Parts: sequence; C-alpha cells; structure tokens
Amino acid sequence: MNMTMRAERRLLSQAELEAVEPTHYPAICALSRQDLLAAARRLRELRDRARDISRQQRREMRGKAEARGASPARDNTGTSLKKQVLAKALKRVNRELQRREEIEDGAPPEALHADRMRRHPSGRRNEPRPAAV
Repeated sequence: MNMTMRAERRLLSQAELEAVEPTHYPAICALSRQDLLAAARRLRELRDRARDISRQQRREMRGKAEARGASPARDNTGTSLKKQVLAKALKRVNRELQRREEIEDGAPPEALHADRMRRHPSGRRNEPRPAAV
C-alpha cells in the first residue's frame, strides 16, 4: 500500500518524521554513504520499536498479555501503519546503498540505465504502451 507523505506526517512523531523525510526521492540522492548508513541504523531502531509495541498491543487485544498502560489496547492500526512506513523508508535506504555499490563496482552503463528505468520515479513515463492483442 502506497502512503502519501501527508499520511506519513500524520502517523509519525516529529523525531520519526525527521528520520523518514530524507529517504524520499530526490533528497536521498544528496545523502552521503555515511549519512545513509546512519539513517539505516536509526530507521532500523525505530521500526523495531514500532514492531515491538504493535506486538504488545496485539497480545493485549487478544487477552494474552497484561496491559502496559491504564487500560488494554483496543486497536493497533496506527502502530502497525507506523511500522510499515518505517520499513518502507528503510527499504529505500537499503536500495540506494545497493545502487551506489553497483555503481562503484563498475556495472555496465546498460545495466545502470535498466536499473534507473526500474527504480526511478520518472523512469517509465516515456515507455510506449504494449499493443493490445
């Protein structure tokens, strides 16, 4: 499920939003390798925390765990969506790191072009549509 940046802003806290915003295109292209590695580490921590909270809330809803707050959780939709947003951001960072490693390894230009066509947001806009058979 694709999520708009507006929906991300609504779901995430300010600290989480600051970690996710630079992972969107074109900002991700301006990050250095060290910044990407630091972003991946931070996003992994945030995703794991959201995952753990979501699991706890799910267990509370089923009655298998004691409530961590005043009352047991009735819904974990927001936490689950937050985890998905953070996982997608981490995936974007990992994909950018992989793309840069392929460039450094000296991938042939045709492979890089094909990679751009597959991954870049504007990569497929000019492709002709297949003829109807």
